[in-house]
Amino acid sequence: VAYEMGLGKTIQAIAMLLHERADSESGPAEQRPALLVCPTSVVANWRREVERFAPGLRVLVHHGGSRHEGEAFRQALAAHDLVITSYGTARRDADVIQGVEWSDLILDEAQNIKNPSAKQSQAVRRFQARNRVALTGTPVENHLTELWSVLEFLNPGYLGSHEHFRQQFMLPIERYNDEGQAAELRRLVQPFLLRRLKSDPTIISDLPEKNEMV
Repeated sequence: VAYEMGLGKTIQAIAMLLHERADSESGPAEQRPALLVCPTSVVANWRREVERFAPGLRVLVHHGGSRHEGEAFRQALAAHDLVITSYGTARRDADVIQGVEWSDLILDEAQNIKNPSAKQSQAVRRFQARNRVALTGTPVENHLTELWSVLEFLNPGYLGSHEHFRQQFMLPIERYNDEGQAAELRRLVQPFLLRRLKSDPTIISDLPEKNEMV
């Protein structure tokens, strides 16, 4: 989901979790929890948003020095629908998180895994989940490698190895402005990408005036 800021990534992710649980044939006891990984600065905001829009979802914040560890963490999952953690905690607690099969694995500000060789990128790619979602307002900030890294998280192997992607798309597009390869990359990525821009005339008319507070 690559909406620009303020266009509904958070509420759409919450709605998805509610829909899955309402549509599930298994009872709450059989449903696996979802895992949300986000920057530390928005952990509390995510909790507030879930409590506001989906008060029926039982939330566990796995962050800070008082967080559950090891077996205590696994036992706590039975009483929660959603676990919210930070990228740093996910990297540090990768072993215990990796031992759980999550219903959903949601990355907020998914550009945090834009460097495929970074430890936190490698950690979250190892987590097991039936469904994966990446939320970002900037799917590409500097280089196409960032797009490859997010798609490698979502659908491992879909765009080939990093070296194959570099030869097939990065060099032709970034160095030679190859419009044919750019169109081919858009065709491959488009089925997996929900994109909304504030510049879209069908969206801008619905947005309130911007308020700036110092």
